[in-house]
Amino acid sequence: MSLRIYGNRLLKTLPGQETRPTSAKVRQALFNIWQGEIENCRWLDLCTGSGSMGAEALCRGASLVIGIEQSSKACAIIQQNWQQVAKQHQKFQILRGNVLQQIKKLSNQTFDKIYFDPPYASDLYQPVLEAIASNQILDINGEIAVEHRPNFTPPTITQWQIHRQKTYGNTAISFYSYLEINDSE
Repeated sequence: MSLRIYGNRLLKTLPGQETRPTSAKVRQALFNIWQGEIENCRWLDLCTGSGSMGAEALCRGASLVIGIEQSSKACAIIQQNWQQVAKQHQKFQILRGNVLQQIKKLSNQTFDKIYFDPPYASDLYQPVLEAIASNQILDINGEIAVEHRPNFTPPTITQWQIHRQKTYGNTAISFYSYLEINDSE
């Protein structure tokens, strides 16, 4: 199987149902929302799947893209896809393994944009968002997009706010950012 991303580039995907690529409609909507914020950003892609979101970020000028994916078969395809689209000055890395364990290894880095698309039926939402918060890997001006079912109630994280939610058919995205501190006191 394959799918197309920005610039009509063709990417490989895993056969079967092992991963669920983000639909073209949702991918385009997200990048329209983040338009003008991707160039030179540091992008983290959690539960990377085929790597289409990270590949799109690379095509749109992200300086660094890191993906975390459990499946070794998927990691091989992601590596191929990202090599195909990355320019010489861009850096990318695929971390294979448990997303919670891999997040801890990133505690010395921060990311401007984090895309989190776990299997919808998983119990990863709360622990992964808490791990991002406790390891402080989201830049103070950064934003997290969390993909989920429309009827799902996204978790509350103490230092973050959900400042935007969008629904696209059977997919919804909740956008988290740091709480704004009121300096009027």
